[in-house]
Amino acid sequence: MVIRRAPALLSTDPFFPQFLAGVEIGLSTHDYALVLQVVGDAHTERAAYERFARESRVDGVFLTDVRVADERPRHLADLGLSSVVVAPTSASTNAGEVVVGMDDASGVRRAVHHLYALGHRRIGHVMGAAGYVHTEARKQAWSQALEELGLPDGAIATADFTGGSGTRATHELLDLQRPPSAIVYGNDLMAIAGISAATDRGIRVPDDLSVVGFDDIPLAPYIVPPLTTIRQNVVAWGTAAAETLIASVEGREAHPIDLPSVEFVVRGSTARARNPPKH
Repeated sequence: MVIRRAPALLSTDPFFPQFLAGVEIGLSTHDYALVLQVVGDAHTERAAYERFARESRVDGVFLTDVRVADERPRHLADLGLSSVVVAPTSASTNAGEVVVGMDDASGVRRAVHHLYALGHRRIGHVMGAAGYVHTEARKQAWSQALEELGLPDGAIATADFTGGSGTRATHELLDLQRPPSAIVYGNDLMAIAGISAATDRGIRVPDDLSVVGFDDIPLAPYIVPPLTTIRQNVVAWGTAAAETLIASVEGREAHPIDLPSVEFVVRGSTARARNPPKH
């Protein structure tokens, strides 16, 4: 697994420790081991794959942080390396690419419908780093849910999944002339930072602003207020990815993937809008 991330960004992302734990569960069962490298740019990542293939150092590759129109699966196929794409199930792929993922979109749609039922009509979104398939999938699900409910396009701010960017993006939305009464975040870390940013401005969560995260990290139930969020079983996802990749490496058909469904978990960071529409 070659992760192309700035070390500072990687160190703050709670997704990867859980995913790697799942991968190790799947690999160790079959006596495989993980080779992990963190790189800072596309050129170094490409060179790492070419070195792995040339030196026969690895049997297969996990592709994470999949980007829109990602060329890496094709490049790995040209190198003769098996790969599995770790991405939302909505990701469009080319023939022969194997995708193992969760249905991000269903969780985001449920979040928007939950907020609508609470009377919120200005529902904003803080998205993660642009260009990633999972960022675009969550953003599109948010936008489509608004359209389904007959709501106008909501306010959106771009961040990068870190707490600092979540703070900045939250202030950006709350500075609008008509700020949202609810915000759906691309991950829990940004949502927690958003709650802190709102509190610093004297905005109470959930009385004045409802907040929804994504991931259900271990800290989510223990913040104040406890975070309403979208839960995905990242450990099971990593295990399924490992088992699928091993099957590909060994030239056999993988067992059907039966991952737990994405769940919407309601806690204390969402509440009825202060001035819900009259019916």
